[in-house]
This record gives sequence, C-alpha cells and structure tokens, in this order.
Amino acid sequence: MSYASHIIHHSKKLRNAPTYYGKSRPSWFVFFLMMLNHLLIYGRPIATVMCLQKEQEFVEIIVGYIYQGCLNDNETRKFNFWSDIQQTAFMVQLRRGFSSDAALPPHQELGMPSLSPTMSEGNIARWLKKEGDKVSPGEVLCEVETDKATVEMESMEDGYLAKIVRGDGTQGIKVGEVIAITVEDEEDIAKFKDYTPSASGASAAAAKASPEPTPPKKEVVAEPVTSPEPKVSKPSAAAPSGDRIFASPLARNLAEEHKVPLSSIKGTGPDGSIVKADVEEYLASRGKEAPKAKGGAPAALALDYTDIPHSQIRKITASRLLLSKQTIPHYYLTVDTCVDRLMDLRGQLNALQEASGGKRLSVNDLVIKAAALALQKVPQCNSSWTDDHIRQFHNVNINVAVQTENGLFVPVVRDANKKGLSSIAEEVRQLAQKARENSLKPEDYEGGTFTVTNLGGPFGIKQFCAIINPPQSGILAVGSAEKRVVPSSGPEQYQFASFMSVTLSCDHRVIDGAIGAEWLKAFKGYIENPESMLL
Repeated sequence: MSYASHIIHHSKKLRNAPTYYGKSRPSWFVFFLMMLNHLLIYGRPIATVMCLQKEQEFVEIIVGYIYQGCLNDNETRKFNFWSDIQQTAFMVQLRRGFSSDAALPPHQELGMPSLSPTMSEGNIARWLKKEGDKVSPGEVLCEVETDKATVEMESMEDGYLAKIVRGDGTQGIKVGEVIAITVEDEEDIAKFKDYTPSASGASAAAAKASPEPTPPKKEVVAEPVTSPEPKVSKPSAAAPSGDRIFASPLARNLAEEHKVPLSSIKGTGPDGSIVKADVEEYLASRGKEAPKAKGGAPAALALDYTDIPHSQIRKITASRLLLSKQTIPHYYLTVDTCVDRLMDLRGQLNALQEASGGKRLSVNDLVIKAAALALQKVPQCNSSWTDDHIRQFHNVNINVAVQTENGLFVPVVRDANKKGLSSIAEEVRQLAQKARENSLKPEDYEGGTFTVTNLGGPFGIKQFCAIINPPQSGILAVGSAEKRVVPSSGPEQYQFASFMSVTLSCDHRVIDGAIGAEWLKAFKGYIENPESMLL
C-alpha cells in the first residue's frame, strides 16, 4: 500500500474528507492544514487528495489556490502520484510522519522538533504526559532542552500517547529523530509496547540512556614500584620512522621532564597520539618514584571526585565561546565613569516608583538604557560581520547576561532605545525569572544585537573583559562602583566620588578602535549626565 493511500485508509478524518469538504471553507482549510501538516509551499497550490484510484498511477485532486486566506476550488486536474504527492509527503514525514507499516494500526511518529534556528539536536528534559494518556491540541507533551533553553513541545492533534521512544534525560537526539508515537484509538496503545521506530524515523536503535552522574570515585596514585625491566614499546609501534609523533602538550611536558623519548611510547589517544596517561604508564613501568611529600609522608593521595554530565546549555555555551575566541579578533577598551549623578537620579526615581506602587530600578537598568542610546548614536557598533558585508541593524536589541543554576542565559530586551526605564526594569525582571525557572522561549533570547554583562553589582568585581556573543560585534562588561579621592575645585582640596569601570570588547573586523572609543564616550556621557536619558 502506497504512503498516501495508507494515510487515507487508516485515518478516520481523511476517510470522511467529503463530509469535511461540505463544511465552511475555513474549517475545511484548517482541517487539511492539520492533517497534511502544512503541505504547502507559499505561492504554490495546496493539493488535497479527494479520491484514489488503486489501479492507476494517478489520483484525482482538488486544487485550491491560496490568496489572502481565500480558497478557489474550481479547478480540478490530475497529478502524477509519485512526483506530486509522495515526494512532498516524505518532506513532511521528517517531523510528523504517518507510519506505512500495514501490520500496525494507524499511528504517527513524532520527531524531535527544530525549536530554534541553530538547533541540530536536543535533549528530553522530562515528559509531562505518560504512555496511555489522552492528548489534545495545545497540551504540553514534554520539555525539550535546546541549544538555547528548555522549550515545551505541544500536541497538534487529538489522540493517545502510545509509546515514549526517548525517555526522560535522553541526550543528543537529532532533529527529526522519533521520540514518541501517538494513535487515534485507545485500544491500539497496547500494540506498541515493543515498538521501535521505522527507518523513516531517522533511527531504529534504542534510545541512548542519559549518562547518570557517576558516584564519587577514588583516583589513587600508584605507590613507587621497582620493575626489573621497564616495558618499552618498540619505536615502530609508536611512530613509524620518518613520521611525526603526535602527543598532547601535557604528555610532551611530562616526557621532557623525565627525559623520555616519545618514540619509545605507544600512544593510545585518537589516531595513536600520545596522551599523559601513556607517559605515566611508561614511567611506572620503569620504576620511577613519585616525589615524597614533606615530613616523609607518601605523596600518593586519594582524590575524591564526581563526574557531572554536560547539560545542553553548557555544551552550547562552551562551543560558542570557543568559536568566538578562535574566530573573532577581540580588542578591549576600558573607561571609568563617575556615577554620583546616576545614583542620585536612581534614588529620586525609586522614591517615585515606591510612591506609585512600582518596582525599584537597578543600576543595570540604567546601564542598559545608556548602552542602547549609545548604539543609536554610534550605529557602527550595532552591527555584525558576514563574509560579504557588514550588517548594520536598525533595531537596538540588548541581550542581558543572567547566571542561573542551569548555566548562563542571555535573554533579550528588544528596542531598548525606545523604552522607558520602568519598562526595561520590568522586562529584565521577568526575563531573569524565566531564565532561573528554565522556561525561556526562543523569542526571549533570539535577535540580540549587543550584550551587557554585569559582575560588579552582584559580585563586586572591579573590572573584567567579556567574550563577544557571536554573531554580535560588541559586549559591555560592567564592574562595581567604588569611592575614590579626586581633586576638588580649590587648590589642595579634595573630595570623594564614586567611579564604575566598564570594558567594551569589540570585533576589530567591524569596529575600528576610534569607533569603539566614540561609543564609550557616548555611553559615558549618558551615565555621567543621566537626565539626558529621560529626554
């Protein structure tokens, strides 16, 4: 039975297609969008199967043209079955496919969805529905940990969750891989007890179990031993004559320290490279004694440790920051800003906020506003690098770094240059709460053009340099404020003033040094004359 005919044969909704067609156009249109899973390419006809001729290669099709939400169903023609229906159906199948296994009742294979533009794989954080549960459109099936945040995956149709293929904590699931099975009829659930995904579902292998945190282990340095004859690997086994010997930096340093030729050691690392453990094993076989600790105590001490599996956000953060440092030519500009007037204005505004029942403003809220206005004044810093051009953004969207127990998140405040201080403060507060609850959605963190990170207020860090968040070209690192003695107006007179150090990290491909300095000058102007931000 062909792919499309199997869908029609098993689906109660498609068997009743003429009934649905007799209803109003909006209902009919929504129904086929649901059943064929958006089988539509914008600007081209949407094909709806109305009847099937098994003996022939062709199917009769009602063709509707989409124009401003209206449907013109007056044209009927024949399409080649394979090229016009099955090919498009297979494109849809990657995400939500009907099974073509005639031995099983009608069912759908739900694939790992692509929940962000950069997502290639995801983890199942937890299932909110269990096998056998009834599901309805809009109900949350599970929480998926993407490369950005944890996102809820919702059901698109009525049915029953027959089989969970990838359980809680499963990691590294490629986009499109089958994670669950749904059926229309409750009595079909039991038939999927031993089900494994079909080849079309991207993988028939069992789900990879999430690595559990290993219990504390003891790593014991071997006691000094004396061997009658050191075990020396033949040079030919380690590195053929004339070939380069590959070894890790730690292995090379250890070998040089003990004057051991690398050609005598057989590597067990990738592609036969020599790693630290290979050198240590070689030294142990030669009877090298470990250094003794002071007082005659043995140097071999037990080390307790726990291996903590990488979360998806930790892996993505690591890869993006590594990419940034390896591909973006960073340079750094630091300036001290006097914040006395800023603190005075903040105090006045907070008094008004409290009197009106509003929330207090933080120093970081004013920093975000000042950064946004400076980007508006110096738009070259509100840009990103591409291979063909420099893209200068017209929107000023500020990502704000938020540290949580689950890792580092950077939700975005959109159009910060156009928003008031109270609006920015409330939005930052809500985004930070969602980050701590691990409930940020893609629209909460995508589309930023510049980033602000603050370790001064929360942690008292005086000054630091931040790594640029690609594909952006700048990030502002905000330090703590401190009182300093500065000259006063009269001779030999001094006064106290509070200064805050900020450091701008720039992509030198996009922002020249003078442009970065001009942006810092504008930012400092808003901080030291904060009333100008209210105009």
